[in-house]
This record gives sequence, structure tokens and C-alpha cells, in this order.
Amino acid sequence: MGPTDEDDLGLPIKLGPCANDEYRPLPLTPVVTEAVRRARDDCDRNSRRSGLSRREFLLSTCAAATTLIALNACTDESAPPGQKPGGSYVLPTTATTEPEAAESVLGGEEFVFDVQGHLLDFTIDPEARDAPLFAANLPQARCGEHDAGDCFSIEKFLEEMFIRSDTSMVALSAIPVPHEHDPLSIDVMEETRRILGALCHDDQRLLLHAKVLPTVGPLAGALAGMREVAAAHPVSAWKMYTHLPGPGWWLDDHEPGAAQVGDAVIRQAVELGIPRIAVHKGLAGGRYASPVDIGPAAKRHPDVDFLVYHSGYQTGMTEGPYTAATRGQGSNRLVASVLDSGVPPNSNVYAELGSTWWQVMRNPTEAAHVLGKLLRYVGVDNVLWGTDSIFYGSPQDQIQAFRAFQISPELQERYSYPELTAELKAKVLGRNAARVYDVEPVARRCEFTRTELAEIRRTLPGGNRTYGPTPT
Repeated sequence: MGPTDEDDLGLPIKLGPCANDEYRPLPLTPVVTEAVRRARDDCDRNSRRSGLSRREFLLSTCAAATTLIALNACTDESAPPGQKPGGSYVLPTTATTEPEAAESVLGGEEFVFDVQGHLLDFTIDPEARDAPLFAANLPQARCGEHDAGDCFSIEKFLEEMFIRSDTSMVALSAIPVPHEHDPLSIDVMEETRRILGALCHDDQRLLLHAKVLPTVGPLAGALAGMREVAAAHPVSAWKMYTHLPGPGWWLDDHEPGAAQVGDAVIRQAVELGIPRIAVHKGLAGGRYASPVDIGPAAKRHPDVDFLVYHSGYQTGMTEGPYTAATRGQGSNRLVASVLDSGVPPNSNVYAELGSTWWQVMRNPTEAAHVLGKLLRYVGVDNVLWGTDSIFYGSPQDQIQAFRAFQISPELQERYSYPELTAELKAKVLGRNAARVYDVEPVARRCEFTRTELAEIRRTLPGGNRTYGPTPT
């Protein structure tokens, strides 16, 4: 008799397939399909060996170790004769049934700062439900709530990020919809910050991005909007999408036929004393989502930090080493841009891993190349942890997989990739972001219950009111 739906919570390391609202889900490879099958069987067997119910075991660190070890085995078996995978999850075999062994690798006390968090709130502005999003396609939509919209709420976001993962700081990052009726508006972000501040007795754990849409309406209006939002809110960075909504544009204004707005918004960011541009580059965004403009813009504006969200990674292709032949593909485009512009590692270009790590962590060789290239060419001090959660649910599995991951000695030697030491992983997981965002790490976990969360939301002054001007 097989497990019931109630017993089968799914694997603790989520291997897909799925997407967020920015790209279509890709089918699982035969290797990952077999890894999922094997991991399910192994979890069933190990739950019995541990004397736990299937449900209890799937919630354990041992189940996460079991899944990663199954993925390792299938990856090894699929390698061509005489070759080894370029990366692997390094865990003792005892981690599959011994909690201490699993926790020694998958647990940790690092400061974890997720610089790409998302939620969708429909209480402050109910008309935000009509925003052109595809939330039904996101894994979080299947969280079990009667109304799938509630799966993306402020409460769910705080629960997934701060109760169900080791994350202790988050930057809420804007999404590519018009300002009107935005389910992740600056007001939604402020409400989230107020609630978390009341729960944790501080307001330092949640940073806010303000969205800039310079080709939606007149440029003067976008610049005025930057000034207004900076005066009213504690903005930490400007979130930009050069490919939508509105006509495409470039940060370096290199294309005469495109809107010439990049230099203007960068100068405005500097004048406002918030010289951080967090820009979406990669996934399936088309040519204006290419990072070709990053190097030239960074060279021209050395006083600005350019945080390249997704690092130029493209879905639908498999990444390998950086070569002259592949410089126009995926994250190689970012590498080529900084090399061509003479922007050295660890300067003012940063590579962010949201959705990128989620995609590549199921292919250890691809993961080794992506991480290795970014760490070598963008810099060991300039790779930032982000997960795009809660679109994928709790980011804990992404954190655990990263803790266990290693680049093979062969790839380190051949391509000058760095070793993923505990020190380097701690930089990526949080310390690099703390430096670029100029914040003190908040390492202490904020512990609260779902009941406390619901009570805080219910009793905070202001309720679900809409912020901003009201008719007289």
C-alpha cells in the first residue's frame, strides 16, 4: 500500500518542473526524473529504517540529504565513460538516516540575506488581483489555501522566509507590472516591513526596492516618481526591468533606436543618494533583458553599484565554461560585458542568483560552471544570494543544497574556479549583500508562530487601508 496524499509532502529538495511568472516551465531531464523516482523510494525506505512516518521523515534534514545523494548518484551514472560530473553535493552516506550527520552539512549558522524576495498582496488594493501576472503557474499557488491568492500573502511570505527557512534578512524586490494596482507596491512592502518589525521588535530585517519604469509614460514623470518615493520610503535600491513593461531600453543607451533613458535614471539614483541599480537580466526576457549593457554602464558610472538579478542566466540552455564561442549565451553574456568594458572582479558589478541557482542546482555540472564563472569574473565578494521566493515556496531547500555543493577539483584546476569553502559560502549567503546594501548583518533568527503573525496583522494600526492620497 503506497503513501497517501496526506503522507506524501513531496521531496524536501524541490527539483521541479516549475517556473515563476517570467518563464515557462521546462520538462525534467531523464537524469532528474530518475533522481526524483529514486529519492522517493529511498525516502520511503529510510523513513522505515528511522522509525518515522513518511510524513515525519519528509520534513527532516535526513530526507533532504537522501534527495541530494540520489541526485548525485544519477548524475554520476549519466556521465560519459571516464568523466566525472563537474559538481556534486558532498554529504556522508550516514546523513540519510542520522540527523546529526545531515545537520552537520545542511544546517548552518551563517547570516542569510536573500536579496530577491517576492509576495503578492490583494488586501491593501483588491484591484491588484487584475494585475497581468501568471500566479497560477507558480509552485507556491499549490500551498494548500482555499484561495490560491492567499498562498502569496504577506503572512505566507513571512512564514516561508522567516519560520521555514534560515533566512534572517530579505530585500523585497518589485515585479514588472505597472504602478497602478500593483500587488507588490511600495505600500505593500511597507506593510510587510511594519508587520515583521512588530514581530521581531526591529525594522532592519526587510529592505525595500522601489520600481522604476522609465518608458511607461514620460521620462520626467518617472524621475519625479523616483524623487517622491525616496522622500516617503526607506528605499535601498531601484528595481528596473529593461525589457518590460513599456518599450525596451538599455542602461548604457547604446542603441539609437531605443528609448534614451538609462543614463537619466542612473544619474537620478546617484542624486538621491541611493546609487544601487537592481536590474533584471536573463531568464526568458528577450534581447532587452540581455546584460550586454552592464559593463559599459558600470564603467561609465563607477560610483553606482549594478546588481544583476538572475546574472544573465537563460532558460532552455545548458551552461558550460566561458569561451569565445559561447560568450553570447546565458551568464557568459555578463562575463563578456564586464571583460570587454574592463570592469575588474569585485568592483561595482554584482551577480545575483535568484531563479538561477534554482534552475542549475538540479544539474551539478552546470551549477559548477555558473557559480565558478560568476565567482571568477564578477568576484568572490560580488556574488549575491537570492531565491525569488516565495514564488518557489520556502527557500530552505535552496539554502541546504548550496551548503552541500562543491565544484570538482578538476573544474577548479582547468577553469580557475575557486573552491567553495565555508568562508566563501558565507560571503555568498549574506555577507556580500550586507556590504553592498550597507547594512549590519542581523544574524539572530526572528522566531514567531503563525498565531502571533495572524494576531499582529489583525491588531496593527492601519489595517488594510490603502496608502496615499484620498478624495476629499
